[in-house]
Amino acid sequence: MVPQWQKGVVIRIEQATHNTRRFWIELPETNSFFFKPGQFVTLDLPIHEQRNRRWRSYSIASMPDESNVIELLIVYVEGGAASKYIFDEIKVGSEFTLRGAQGVFTMPEPMDKDLYLVCTGTGIAPFRSMLHYINQHQVPHKQIHLLFGTRTQNDLLYADEMRELERMVPGFTYHPILSREEWEGETGYVHEIYERLCFDMNPSYFMLCGWKAMIDEAKERILKMGFDKKDVHLELYG
Repeated sequence: MVPQWQKGVVIRIEQATHNTRRFWIELPETNSFFFKPGQFVTLDLPIHEQRNRRWRSYSIASMPDESNVIELLIVYVEGGAASKYIFDEIKVGSEFTLRGAQGVFTMPEPMDKDLYLVCTGTGIAPFRSMLHYINQHQVPHKQIHLLFGTRTQNDLLYADEMRELERMVPGFTYHPILSREEWEGETGYVHEIYERLCFDMNPSYFMLCGWKAMIDEAKERILKMGFDKKDVHLELYG
């Protein structure tokens, strides 16, 4: 069944990086908003006369906590009608019409293989939801690797949270990777990192989230390494 449209009210906004904002949205028509970590909501924005051309979907960045507040992580896209409207017009107190939660980009069950969460930019949003859920509910799992590719340290999203989760979740490793800045951590692109980590070909499950170019290349490389396509799942942004 397709979820019904409902009202969302923006109760908090925070600038995360120079081009990315965090939006906390309350859903006053429900007491508890239920979703699985990794799912998304669809916003109906006044940016076009045709209704389906007004719809934009965003992964829920917060963990299911039985409340009626969710967090969305939204990047400003140059020339993008939706992000321009959101960044220019949406303030605390503004209302959205939204639908959800939907989507099948969710944690594998059972988590009986090593898990590679590979993302760029705001593609980290669904993985943040999953990792907090795993920690909060002590979900049994094998090794978990979060590979987050971005340009510079100023573009890192939720970095302090991920480092804290690395201390709290057994078997979880956070791999921030910078493509435009030299630093003490990993540099280059995500592909070289998961190829190095997967060299022993342990049974693994790959979840890819981000821009199309990264996902296309990652899927090709992972299959070329010898992993099965049923163990590669993706969520395309843009």
